Order: sequence, then C-alpha cells, then structure tokens
Amino acid sequence: MSEILECATPPATGGDEPGERGRDADDRRSGGRITVIEPIRGWRSLGLREVWDYRELLFFLVWRDVKVRYKQTGVGVAWALAQPLMAMLVFSVIFGSLVKVPTDGIPYPIFAFCGLLPWQLFSSAFNGAGTSIVSNQQLVTKVYVPRLLLPISSMLAAVVDFLLAFTVLAGLMAWYGIVPSARLLLLPVLVVCAVVTALAVGLWIAALNVKYRDFQYTIPFITQFWFFATPVVYSTGLVPKPQQIIYGLNPMAGVIDGFRWAVLGRTSATHGMFYISAAVVLTLLVGGLFFFRRLERDFADVV
Repeated sequence: MSEILECATPPATGGDEPGERGRDADDRRSGGRITVIEPIRGWRSLGLREVWDYRELLFFLVWRDVKVRYKQTGVGVAWALAQPLMAMLVFSVIFGSLVKVPTDGIPYPIFAFCGLLPWQLFSSAFNGAGTSIVSNQQLVTKVYVPRLLLPISSMLAAVVDFLLAFTVLAGLMAWYGIVPSARLLLLPVLVVCAVVTALAVGLWIAALNVKYRDFQYTIPFITQFWFFATPVVYSTGLVPKPQQIIYGLNPMAGVIDGFRWAVLGRTSATHGMFYISAAVVLTLLVGGLFFFRRLERDFADVV
C-alpha cells in the first residue's frame, strides 16, 4: 500500500540549466504538479481494499502460475492426481498393512487419501506463498502492485490441483460404497481453512525470506516436521482425549479431522480441538498480515 503525495512544481529560476528550464516548462504545461508514490510508514491500515481493486490482476497472476506449472510437462495435469495417489499407495502398505494403524473403522486407503488431499493443498500453498516475493522480484522492482497479491496468487494456484485430485477421492468413495451426507456441504469451509492456514504461515516466511534468503531452505524442513505432527496418516484417536486440546494448537490437525468428518462422517477429535485450531489460524493470519505490511516497504530495495 502506498501514499500518493502531490506537490506544486517550483518556478524556474534564471540560474537553471537549459535542460532544467525545459523540464520545469513541461511540468507547468502538465498542470504544475508532481505525483510522488511513497510507501506507508508505521503500523497502519492493511490495505485490503487495495487488494480488491487489483482483483483482475490477481486473476491473471493465478492463471500465469497455473500455466507455468503445466507448461511443457509430459503428463500435464495428471501430476495433480499422481502425487496424492502414489503417496496413498505407499502409506497404505506401510501404515495400513504392516503397522495396522487404527482408522476408526474406515478402509485405510481412503482414510489416508482424505488426509493427504487437504495436506497437499496446504503444503503446495505454503511453499508457493513463502517464496512468492523472491520469485517475482522483477515484478516487485519494476512496477507497483499490492505485494499481498503475490502470496495470495501463489496460494490460489494450489487450489486448482486440489480440485483435480478431488475427483480421485470421489472415485474412491464410490469404490468403497461410501455415500456422503449433508456434512459434505461444509467441505468448502474446510478448504478455505486449509488455504488460510497456508497464507497465515506463508506471509511470515515470505516477508522474512526477502531479507534473509536462507529462510527459503527452512520451508521443506518445516513442511516435513509439520506433516508428522498432523494426523495425515494416523488417527487423532491415538492422542489421549485430555491432550487433544493441546494437539489442536496445530491448526492443520483441526482442518484434516474436519475434512474426514465432512467426507467420511467419522472423526476421533473433540470439538474443543477444532475451536483451538481456528483460534490459532486467526491469530497467525492477523499477525502475519501486519508483519508482512510492516516489512513490505523495503521489498523493492532489498529483493
């Protein structure tokens, strides 16, 4: 977000160089005012209205990211289907057949896929948002656009992969004879929660990555650690009930259990865990927005 300052052009003096007199004459003919765009200083408005004003640009940024992802690929959009499907097969052999992880009476393949689908959405959106400013440095340094558009566009591009992979989930539900209930209508809310969680954490990493480039190397480590701390391939029922409230401090735990509840109608999580996860997401998002805006004024100079 920026401030637009207008100031009157000072009159030309007799001691000016000819080139300077010519520029002053041009300024007077154009109205005698100069528009200066400066970054806002201090903790002020988040400027979300400005993001809305640039919504058409947001659409084109998302479309660009989607085209780049699948351009000159051998199998095209099949990658969006293959990644969670292959992961499901591996985890079904290890945790379903060998370890025999309890799944609340649900066949392990569809249990694992219901966890992998929102996780892949979060992971892809988080990685895109975390590196969005550095990967778009030509756009940041050449023209002015609301910087918040960049992590949002990278995040929304991951939703396309999710929608494609959801067709596999529909096929698995038909194969195992699982009929969805009215709870499925709440699925878009849980998808938004996963995306907002990725944005909330990605804003912190994106801002820090501009100033300290080694933060981009922490993204795979954070993602891997977070994966095993989230009930993607195991059930929340393995966590004792009294500790599930603390477990809810992981916002993706509530999202994935909510996803299974909406699709399969079963979950071992308590309602308190969902509320804790929602509160953590909201806190991270508000803090991330203000932190991103605070560091945004130096992006063009540092990136």
